[in-house]
Amino acid sequence: MAGDRYVPALGLRALTGLYDPVVRLTTREGAFKSRLLERAGLQPGERVLDLGCGTGTLAIQAKRGQPDAEIVGLDGDPEVLGRARRKAAGAGVEVDFDEGYSTELPYGASSFDVVLSTLFFHHLTGSDKRRTAAEVLRVLKPGGRLQVADWGRPADPAMRLLSTSIRLLDGFEQTRDNLAGSLPRIFDEAKLSDAAEVGRMRTAFGTLAFYRATRPGS
Repeated sequence: MAGDRYVPALGLRALTGLYDPVVRLTTREGAFKSRLLERAGLQPGERVLDLGCGTGTLAIQAKRGQPDAEIVGLDGDPEVLGRARRKAAGAGVEVDFDEGYSTELPYGASSFDVVLSTLFFHHLTGSDKRRTAAEVLRVLKPGGRLQVADWGRPADPAMRLLSTSIRLLDGFEQTRDNLAGSLPRIFDEAKLSDAAEVGRMRTAFGTLAFYRATRPGS
């Protein structure tokens, strides 16, 4: 972090050229992103934000799965956004990629039906996790939904040992809330409703958890 702004050149993201293959091999990326999109249940006409979109893998997959949804990816790193745009063009899908920060989202209130996020929240400090959750609440439409896949509380001693690599790679302070299983509480504090962990997967880096929450209203 630099002030309140996420610096993407941390951990695996510092290795821009290697990021996609490393994530694919170590996190069961295809399986967990497909599972997240199944849970999201994107509908025609919905506007969807991929928060911390990185190189665009999830945004592209979301557009392929629901061509009639409007998909927007946001990231703070212009280099990875350039790669995301090239990937989308190569895949023949239309996705808008914006540069910006999760603590100050460059969108108006009630702009999105769905916010997605994968392997992003664990890069943020505790205070910025809370600011980001408040921003998610602001940009979601009433009844809009948040779907997150990120590192969670280790399921057993083996997963706890494997999660040490994430703590060393991405920072003890940044990963503390994730590994304590605190994301639902953070979403609840931001006044999102029905915040809960709704699933888990075992990976080479530890337990990957699925979370959901909604903006109150309809």
